[in-house]
Amino acid sequence: MKFLPNIKGHDDLTSLSNKDMEVLAEEIRQKIIEVVSANGGHLSPNLGVVELTIALHRIFDFSRDKIVWDVGHQCYTHKLLTGRFSQFHTLRQEGGMSGFPRREEHRCDHFTTGHAGTSISAALGFATARDLKNETHDVVAVIGDGSMTSGLSFEGLNNAGANKTDLIVVLNDNEMSISPNVGALSKHLNRIISGDIYNRLINDVDTVLGKIPAFGSQMTNLAHLLEEAVKSVIKGLFVPGRHFEDLGFRYFGPIDGHNMPFLMETIESVKKLKGPRLIHVVTRKGKGYIHAEEKSGPFHGTSPFVISTGKKVAAPTLTYTAIFGSTMVEIGHMDQNLVGITAAMPDGTGLVDFIGEFPSRAFDVGIAEQHAVTFAGALAAEGFKPVVAIYSTFMQRAYDNVIHDVCNMNLPVTFAIDRAGIVGDDGSTHQGVFDISFMRTVPNMVVMAPKDENELRHMLFTAINHNGPVSVRYPRGNALGVALDQKLLELEIGKAELLREGNDLLICAIGNRVTDAVEAAKMLEKEGFSIAVINARFAKPLDIALIGAWAKRCGHILTVEENAVRGGFGSAVFEEMRTAGLGSIPGFALGIPDVFVEHATQESSRRKYGLDADGIFQKSRELLKYRTELEKFVFENREVKNTRIL
Repeated sequence: MKFLPNIKGHDDLTSLSNKDMEVLAEEIRQKIIEVVSANGGHLSPNLGVVELTIALHRIFDFSRDKIVWDVGHQCYTHKLLTGRFSQFHTLRQEGGMSGFPRREEHRCDHFTTGHAGTSISAALGFATARDLKNETHDVVAVIGDGSMTSGLSFEGLNNAGANKTDLIVVLNDNEMSISPNVGALSKHLNRIISGDIYNRLINDVDTVLGKIPAFGSQMTNLAHLLEEAVKSVIKGLFVPGRHFEDLGFRYFGPIDGHNMPFLMETIESVKKLKGPRLIHVVTRKGKGYIHAEEKSGPFHGTSPFVISTGKKVAAPTLTYTAIFGSTMVEIGHMDQNLVGITAAMPDGTGLVDFIGEFPSRAFDVGIAEQHAVTFAGALAAEGFKPVVAIYSTFMQRAYDNVIHDVCNMNLPVTFAIDRAGIVGDDGSTHQGVFDISFMRTVPNMVVMAPKDENELRHMLFTAINHNGPVSVRYPRGNALGVALDQKLLELEIGKAELLREGNDLLICAIGNRVTDAVEAAKMLEKEGFSIAVINARFAKPLDIALIGAWAKRCGHILTVEENAVRGGFGSAVFEEMRTAGLGSIPGFALGIPDVFVEHATQESSRRKYGLDADGIFQKSRELLKYRTELEKFVFENREVKNTRIL
């Protein structure tokens, strides 16, 4: 590579010619394809913004200027242009570079991002802080057209436009093809809008109308109406993005996001202006890699693949998401009131087949999780059975709506919580380790998690037929490969399943940790211990009768979950046991400690936090050793009356 290894920041770009920068763009694409093909990651979004990112780094110095990437899944070029070339091969690897902006990773990553819609609000915060500190640097937000469907984006636009703060928003539109409106005429209009003619015309209107004498309030109002009318005509003639203008932004575009010289010319001109400005850039997802261009969706976020063919390295296997999707279609044929709702992720949530089969009963509401939940609540109030399929990490955005618009009215909405638990390489912003905690605290909510794909089918069927809100959580990744029952069954709400009897220790697990709990019990059995195992199935309501009885019989209990320990399943078990008068039975809640889980493989993270079979085995041995030592102490001090095992 000729240029890329030596690029450390803004200063290194300023010496490059336009031709050099075209070469640099190809080097960047080559590097991104090479690393993502090996590590997995977000390919299409990053290939689409190479020229745009180079242009931004050429015009701005982000060691002092601020840039906020919405979601952040398109930041790979930004990382390569800020001196991280030598570390780029560690992308998304444990201990390596994050696939998203991270404040602690680099001084040019000004704001940690991972969810949609946050960039404009954060950028406005940076701009306001700059003004309060009497500083002069620029602030830029880069947001995709998909993220613009987020309500938070419009909240940020509304506030920024009203405040008239110096701020630049770059709208990366990668859904539109590059059509004639970004040709010569568009370039001409943008030169006018970003240059002297348009802005002088607007200023002249202000100057001329400002000289009209104010003879009373009526004349003042008339002058104001005249001013707005004249400006409206000018904007209508010059500005195609009128809705952004109405929000208080100067609009520039749409422009070709792959024409680097014109991009730089436009950005340079817009930079000189004041107030809120929005540059509308049209790009093509996957540009420069034919397989990503033709199938930008599958290559949006991809596992490792063969560069020459675009084929995934790992053979496709049945996932929990796929099982959910096929079961939705099956139930859809059985129940005409079933409707499916997704927030811009029909493929990711597995609803794409349901949408194809029942288009009138399927709704993609865009990146608007709050709207999705309230929308579902009203459908449920009218007798339908909505299933809202949202990733656990994104479900957090709609928590108020879950409480206010569903649970408060006890409406029958099913929340299909995909990617629950540890998700792996996407890192701390995407881990689904809080949903048990925040769902189980809400009145009327039922919280369940299947031990395998067969149980997922039955739980989904149970949830859809339950007359109230239900959360069904299931993990990212491959299912276990168990045989599927032909007939769907309704499970008894709040009823757990005893998988193994034992006398020395009860392991009570939920969701995808049940299989590893059984494996750990078998390992302990080889050492002479008798271990009972319960598949809890429900975090709320708990089968405290079954759990309490076996905890009392065994004398010790270990709960296991792939969720935050604080407020999670184990917390619920010990709360209920205390209420039932079983608080003296010692035990331990095994789950995610009070930390944010960093990027690594799912297997590595489970091993780190002791949530795999070996970790459950080791924690069980600690409890059993503690029990043995405590019983020995009690025996040796039996003359001490009323001794309690705590």
